[in-house]
Amino acid sequence: MTRYARQMVLPDIGAHGQARLARSHVLVVGAGGLGVPLLQYLAGAGVGHITLVDGDRVEIGNLHRQPIYRTDQLGQPKAQAAAAAISMLNPDVALSAHVAWLDPATAPEWVAGADLVLDCADTFAASLTLSDICRDMGKPLITASALARSGYVAGCCGGAPSLRTIFPDLPERGATCATAGVMGPVVGAIGAIQAQMALSVLLALTPSPLGQLISLDAARWRMGGFRFDRAREPDAPLPFIARSQTRADDLLIDLRAESAPFSPDARHILPENITTLAPPADRRVVLACATGLRAHNAGQALQTCWPGHIALLALTD
Repeated sequence: MTRYARQMVLPDIGAHGQARLARSHVLVVGAGGLGVPLLQYLAGAGVGHITLVDGDRVEIGNLHRQPIYRTDQLGQPKAQAAAAAISMLNPDVALSAHVAWLDPATAPEWVAGADLVLDCADTFAASLTLSDICRDMGKPLITASALARSGYVAGCCGGAPSLRTIFPDLPERGATCATAGVMGPVVGAIGAIQAQMALSVLLALTPSPLGQLISLDAARWRMGGFRFDRAREPDAPLPFIARSQTRADDLLIDLRAESAPFSPDARHILPENITTLAPPADRRVVLACATGLRAHNAGQALQTCWPGHIALLALTD
């Protein structure tokens, strides 16, 4: 137990807490800028079983903020490269690596097997999908996001309100690290806070990080946060589905003007024209776009004039 002596000396951890970590199973979605520091701290702390899901590959543009990867690993799946690094860091940790993108059809099985879910995917569709599943299963979720020189971490579900209570409305346009940039230490700091929240949940430390949001603004050198324990869940949240979950009688709407329809059965409608749609009341409308952002906002607009069933589809792998 020499490896863990510095944390076991803490009175609210001790040998009992260390054994609890060793029995824990966490699901980590994303092995990028957030997932890299998170994985290292969880493995370093002795979390016994980590399931990692990531469909991306190591690129040279990742290395400034994902220092677990090396130049000679360019082109390798991140999930496999991260698993190799973690095995060298702590061989007692069992890491199951899945080279795959989060899919709303398969995600429930991954979530069901975990004690805690860590959202490091940093996409609207993945975060809301995980939040919905964790809310329904009663699983705690630690979700995080970082961009430019700022970011946040939030402890959701597992008895606390879901992520949808914090962000009931999404922005009209979503920036990414590729378009807005990001600094490596910022995602490192956010990932480290996410890891601390995760360990606190696994160890049942008080006060609980569930129901807490922490923000970092490195441009103005300040941190903030708030509790959202009593936040109200939205009345009619719009669920994300996988392509495999579309049905023959669905009305498929592709909101992308920049691409051909994703299916021969899909029709193009621009988001600003979605309220002109008048589908039969007994059909489900599936709104699709690249990331799910336009689909979410268009779905909320359609809800104001049509009471039927709406589902969202993010087309980006």
